[in-house]
Amino acid sequence: MNNFPKHPFGTEITNTSILRDMAKCRSWEDKYRLVIQLGKKLPFLDQSLKAKSVDIPGCESEVWLIWQEIDGVYHFSADSDARIVKGLISLILAEIEGKTREDLRKIDFDAYFDAMDLLNHLSQSRSNGIRSIIEQIKKI
Repeated sequence: MNNFPKHPFGTEITNTSILRDMAKCRSWEDKYRLVIQLGKKLPFLDQSLKAKSVDIPGCESEVWLIWQEIDGVYHFSADSDARIVKGLISLILAEIEGKTREDLRKIDFDAYFDAMDLLNHLSQSRSNGIRSIIEQIKKI
């Protein structure tokens, strides 16, 4: 895809930097603000890319996930119509961007989200949506 959007997740904003920033948060509200701020850094996906996206069942919000594989390395981008979901997607992208298939298989998403102490603060539908996104990534 020639118009595949670039984003800072996995390069400038890494899973390590996100975990560090989350640890500095003093409350759930601080974490929520951080997640929203991270989501604002996701590029907008144009309609042609949304049309090629993977369907994410189980999400109440609209979510568009696209990827491309170049020389054995996977690149992802995503968008959503909900601010909090965009932020949660950014957390996932920081963990998966630029990885090989083998690297992706080794990711322990439960440990990653547990380290941020996020999922128990989200509604059941948001938690299910995140798990659906992760399941789609695993299928790739």
